[in-house]
Amino acid sequence: MIVLSQLPLWLSGLLIVVLPTLVAMAGPAFVRRHYALDRLITNNEVAGFKFATVGVIYAVLLGFAVIVVWEQFRDAEIAVTQEAGAAASLYRLSGGLDSTAATKLRAGLTDYLHTTIAKDWPAMARGDSDRSVGRLLTALYDDVLQQPRDPANGAVLSAVLEQFSALTSARQERLGLARGVVPSVIWAVLFLGGCVTIGFTFFLASRNLRAQILMVALLSLLICMALLVIISIDYPFTGTVKVHPGPLEYVLQEFGGHA
Repeated sequence: MIVLSQLPLWLSGLLIVVLPTLVAMAGPAFVRRHYALDRLITNNEVAGFKFATVGVIYAVLLGFAVIVVWEQFRDAEIAVTQEAGAAASLYRLSGGLDSTAATKLRAGLTDYLHTTIAKDWPAMARGDSDRSVGRLLTALYDDVLQQPRDPANGAVLSAVLEQFSALTSARQERLGLARGVVPSVIWAVLFLGGCVTIGFTFFLASRNLRAQILMVALLSLLICMALLVIISIDYPFTGTVKVHPGPLEYVLQEFGGHA
């Protein structure tokens, strides 16, 4: 589904909402052409009860999927904010180190943030990650671990390592979230369930065919728009609706590294 997530929102809307709705609108007219109205009306009582059951089951599944991907999207935003907060703390804590170590740490952090924005974000848009960012983070760790521990800087080094741990955890979380959360089997159930739910309405009958087509169109729009929401935010760093590296850019601007 990442291919659909990468499309412009208007094109995704056309493929996922408009075209399926037009096909669904043709369904009642097609069925009415092959089955008499009186024969279809006899289905209303029994099929209507079954449709209510099918509709409720599918609505629960669809609503659950929307909630899950929305929470994932929020978690991605929080992870980026936490990563930016850890980077800002490291900039400030570097003042407690000797001048050479402080300058090296700040330069390394600036390089890390620039590379993260320039390489990690495009890689996450493909559901991947950039190894050069991980190597930069490892080099920063090595530089800090090589600092001599003494009573003057021991507490500062401990705090720096704590923030490095927070930075690493936040990065790993956003990399994991970039790969999406909805598995293929759930996508299959969502799409097949939508087809079954909409298709069920073709065998219910209203004497006013135009009114029935309108009702089917509204149902299809509702289901397809929910699917569009799930597809758009299942990959939080992909497509039009995505998490931006704004917090990281702000840290660069605040500490003179430029965004």
